[in-house]
Amino acid sequence: MATIHIPVLPEEVLEYLAPAPGETILDGTLGGGGHTRLIAERVTASGRVIALDRDAIPVERALREQASPPVVPLHASYHRTDRVLRHLEIEAVDGILLDLGLSSDQLNDPERGFSFQGDGPLDLRFDVGRGETAEQLLLRLPEKEIADVIYQYGEERFSRRIARRIVERRKAGEPVRTTGGLAELVRRCVPRSKNHPIDPATRTFQALRIAVNEELTILAHALEQMPGFLNPGGRLVVISFHSLEDRIVKHALRKDDRLEVLTRKPVLAGAAEIAANPRSRSAKLRAAVKVRQAPRSTPRMAPGTG
Repeated sequence: MATIHIPVLPEEVLEYLAPAPGETILDGTLGGGGHTRLIAERVTASGRVIALDRDAIPVERALREQASPPVVPLHASYHRTDRVLRHLEIEAVDGILLDLGLSSDQLNDPERGFSFQGDGPLDLRFDVGRGETAEQLLLRLPEKEIADVIYQYGEERFSRRIARRIVERRKAGEPVRTTGGLAELVRRCVPRSKNHPIDPATRTFQALRIAVNEELTILAHALEQMPGFLNPGGRLVVISFHSLEDRIVKHALRKDDRLEVLTRKPVLAGAAEIAANPRSRSAKLRAAVKVRQAPRSTPRMAPGTG
C-alpha cells in the first residue's frame, strides 16, 4: 500500500540536520519515508541513510521503493542503534533524526487499532510481531494500574472512572476487545468539552499506545546513547508530538555535556504547513550538535586503598 504520510517540518529538518554529500545519516523513524528521501537527496549516492522502523510495513515498502543507494532500510527500533551500527560495521554517523509518534499510515489502517473512528482489533503495537496488545494489557492489569497508565501517559483526569468501567466489564465477562468498544466506553466516562473539539477517547488511546510500545522508556534510553553514536560535529534532531516526549527530549539534550543545543526553544510549524498538514500543529523540533567526547570519570578507589 502506498504511503499517505506527509513528513512534518521538512525544511527545518534539513536546516538543523544539515546532511551533506558523502555523509552517513541515521533516520531512526522511517515511517512514510518522506524525511528519508529528502536526506538521501542531500547525501547523494556517495553517502548513506540508515532508515529504521519498529514497524515492519514501512520497512517492506522502503525495500521495494527505496532499497537502492544511499538508503538502507532495516526493521529495528532506534534504541537498538548500537546493534545496527555493529551489524553494518559503522563506528559513528554524521547525523540522527527521530520523528516520534504515530504515522498517518498506521492511523489509517483499521487492523492496527490506532484509530477509534471505526471498529477494529485493540492492538496498538508498532511491531505486531512482539509484545502484548492493548487488549491483553487491559485484561492483565489491575484497576489501579490501568488508571495510572491512562493518567500518566494520557494526562486524562477521568482515568479512575475509565479504569473502573473497564474492570467492571472484565468481571462481567464482557471485556473490551475492540477500538470501537473502548472508544464508546471512554466517551461515556468523559464529558465532551465545549471549548476543545478533541474526541474524549483520544487521551486514553494515546496512553495505551505509549504503554504498549514502551515509548517513553525507549526514548529516554535512546537519548542517553545517541551522542555516543555521533561523529564530532554530528547533529541530533528530534521531533516530538506531545508534552511528555518533549520534556524528555529537552532535558536529555540540555544535560548531556557532549552536546550543544541549537534550539533555545522548540521549532514549530508555520501557518502554511499547518494548513496543508494539520498533523504538524503539535510537532516540536529540538536539535543539538556533538561538540566533544564526554569526560572520563575518575576511577573510584576501593575502601582502604587511599
